[in-house]
Amino acid sequence: MLPTMTFAPATAPPPARLTGSLAFDLPAELEAGTPPEARGLARDEVRLLVSYFPRREQVSATDRIQHSQFRDLPGFLRAGDLLIINTSGTLNAALPARRADNTTVRLHLSNRLDTDTWVVEPRQPADKGTLPLFTASAGECLTLPAGGSATLLAPYSEHSEHVRLWRARLDLPARIGRYLQQHGSPIRYNYVPQGWPGSYYQTVYATRMGSAEMPSAGRAFTPTLMTRLVARGVLFAPLLLHTGVASLEADEPPYPEYFEVPPASARLVNFARENGGRIIAVGTTAVRALESVADGDGRVNAGSGWTDLIITPDRGLRVVNGMLTGFHEPRATHLAMLQTLAGLPHLRQCYAAALREKYLWHEFGDLHLLLPA
Repeated sequence: MLPTMTFAPATAPPPARLTGSLAFDLPAELEAGTPPEARGLARDEVRLLVSYFPRREQVSATDRIQHSQFRDLPGFLRAGDLLIINTSGTLNAALPARRADNTTVRLHLSNRLDTDTWVVEPRQPADKGTLPLFTASAGECLTLPAGGSATLLAPYSEHSEHVRLWRARLDLPARIGRYLQQHGSPIRYNYVPQGWPGSYYQTVYATRMGSAEMPSAGRAFTPTLMTRLVARGVLFAPLLLHTGVASLEADEPPYPEYFEVPPASARLVNFARENGGRIIAVGTTAVRALESVADGDGRVNAGSGWTDLIITPDRGLRVVNGMLTGFHEPRATHLAMLQTLAGLPHLRQCYAAALREKYLWHEFGDLHLLLPA
C-alpha cells in the first residue's frame, strides 16, 4: 500500500554537481544481467568481498581484503553489531505508454508529489532496452493502459541542460498500487536483457511499497541467514527510504527522497553506539536516511520527511562506521559516500580486487562489506 500524504518537494533543488572518486572501465561481462536464482544460485550464494579499512586514528593499520560468500556474513560480524535495513518495497514502476503520434515509450514513476502528481521519467526504445526521452514537452499527454493517462506538467528540475524528469499528473482508472500491480513492471536498464517478475526485486524484509528501484544491497538476505545473525547477537534496526529513479549522469547526485526513522530504531542505534557496537548500513539508502537524523555528536533522533542529504568527505559520516553495499559504476556519486567511510586509497584497492576477481555489478550482482580494522 502506498502512503497518501508523503509527498515530494514540488520542484527539485539545484543539484550540486559531484564527481565520483573512481574512474575505471567496467567490462560488460561483469554486469549481472540475470538474478542469481537464474544462474543456479540461492540469493545468499552471491559472492562477498570483505574489506577492513584503517580508522583515522590507526594510521599504521593495513588494509585487508577477503573473498567470501554472502551466506558466510555471520562470521564477519559480532554480538552487538547493528545492521540498518531499509524496509521499502519495490513498485512495478515502469508502465507502457504511447505518445500522440502512436510512438511507443516507457514511463518510469519516481516519487509521489501529491495524490495524483508524480515525478516521472519518459524513456524511448533503444537497441537494448530504453534511453531517456529528451524530446518530451510540457502539456504532452501520454496514453497509459486501461484508459489511463499521464500529462507532463513541467520539468522537475529547472537546472538541467536536458530535461529527463517531469512533474506529471496521472489520471488512472484504479488506485495507484493496484494499477501498477496490474499494468506495471519493475524498472530495468539495458544490462538486464529480459524482464523478471516483481518478486525478484523485493528484499525478504520489505514491508511497505514505495521505491521506484530496489534497495538492492539487502537482496541477498534470506530468513535463514537473518536467523543465524540474530542467534549470533547481531541486531537489526529497520528504517524506510523510498528510492527514486537512478541518476542518469556520473556526476548527477540523487534527488530528494522520502524517509522515516522510527523511535525504536533511533533508540537502538544510540544504544549500540554507547555499547561499542558497529553501525553497519545495508545500502546507500540506509546511510542517507540514518545520517539525515543524526546530530553533530552522532546521536540519532526519530524523524521523517524528505532528505536531500548527500554524503561527501567534506560533510563526513556521523553515525555509520560500516557498510554493506553493491559495487558501483565508474564515477558514480555513491562512491563519494564510500570514500567518506573508508578513504580513497582503500576503495582503489577494493575495486581493483573486484575487477581482477570478476565480481558482478548491479542489483543482481555481488556485495561488498566494509568494516573498520
